[in-house]
Amino acid sequence: MDIETGFLTLNDVDLNDKFVLMRVDINSPINPKNGEILDDTRIRKHAETISELKNSKVVILAHQSRPGKKDFTTLQNHAKRLAKILGKEVKYVNDIFGEKALCAIKNLNNGEILVLENVRFWAGENVKGNPEEMAKTEMVQKLAHLFDIFVNDAFGCAHRAQPSVIGFAFVLPTVAGRIMEKELKMLNKVLENPKKPCIFLIGGIKVEDKMKAIRHVLQRGIADKVLTSGVTANVFLFARGHDLGKVNSSLIEKEGQVGAISQAKELLERYNDAIETPIDLAVFSNGKRLEVPLKEFPQENPIYDIGLETIVKYTSEIKKAKTIVADGPAGVIEEEEFSLGTEELLKAVAQSGALSILGGGHLGIVVENLSIANKISHISTGGGACISVLAGEELPVIEALKEAAKKRRK
Repeated sequence: MDIETGFLTLNDVDLNDKFVLMRVDINSPINPKNGEILDDTRIRKHAETISELKNSKVVILAHQSRPGKKDFTTLQNHAKRLAKILGKEVKYVNDIFGEKALCAIKNLNNGEILVLENVRFWAGENVKGNPEEMAKTEMVQKLAHLFDIFVNDAFGCAHRAQPSVIGFAFVLPTVAGRIMEKELKMLNKVLENPKKPCIFLIGGIKVEDKMKAIRHVLQRGIADKVLTSGVTANVFLFARGHDLGKVNSSLIEKEGQVGAISQAKELLERYNDAIETPIDLAVFSNGKRLEVPLKEFPQENPIYDIGLETIVKYTSEIKKAKTIVADGPAGVIEEEEFSLGTEELLKAVAQSGALSILGGGHLGIVVENLSIANKISHISTGGGACISVLAGEELPVIEALKEAAKKRRK
């Protein structure tokens, strides 16, 4: 068992000639028109764990999007992409636990890999509960007896309490895959004993989730500074009494983040000096980028990025840091003119020499496009799970892994 994390890893088990059920998170951006996978980063990362299981019979459980979304589709193209990355055949079956799937599993030979259908095609995957309840679901009951071990490598789903991610841990010996292991070890470095100064760059839209993380890292003295951007910064600016204009307050309402303003006020009362907000902003005006000092607000133009003075101010803080955590873009990165803030801050992070962790998602794509990913210590595969860990929350999957380790010791 890994002392640092409290659960078992691939180092603790012999998987030769074993039937291995592996939960991964290969949920990927997809072109809804033709089903083309636009970014295979997660598939490539999981391929590293899968390649270790070359003498096992490996069955992959995964999801793609959710019902109602345009990219809710089969995993056939995911299996093809995985085969290309691994340089070997990867089988696929359009079934999860019916006769077709069960037959395909039983006929596997050592070294073969089978991808089952999108687990969210089964309505029962949307049910939530504790591991014991999830273990009683039809999917777990139909599949579990066919396997020797369950490998959970789906860190991006670690904050979910659904059958495919926690149910099997109750009935099968369970270990963490390499992605799960690495993600939690890196986050533990930040949460337990970060080198100082430690700064957090918090941007993006889902502000209420980020508020929990900001509160936790300031309360525990983990972060010395929190540099805000994106809608997160706008919320803090409103909380500081700045009028950013109706169009920008309406965006906060539209995103359902009004409640975050009161949370921001509370945080500012306790940690005002540790929370930095922009001193200028870039708005969308007549189709172009317009830099506006904070004192010239309210503006009836939407805020799309932080301004140049803020970039300089934040970059100077980044240069001094020994530990950096970044989550969420600083602006509307889909628009080239307004990706400036995000790109410049990430370039500064890459050049800092600090231990650096990115919350994945949009930031991961940006550093790849800038060809600086190799200068970042760790890029997370799970934004939501990453924020939950930083917020000090207990993640269902991690608790299930720890319980599985306790069972094995008895």
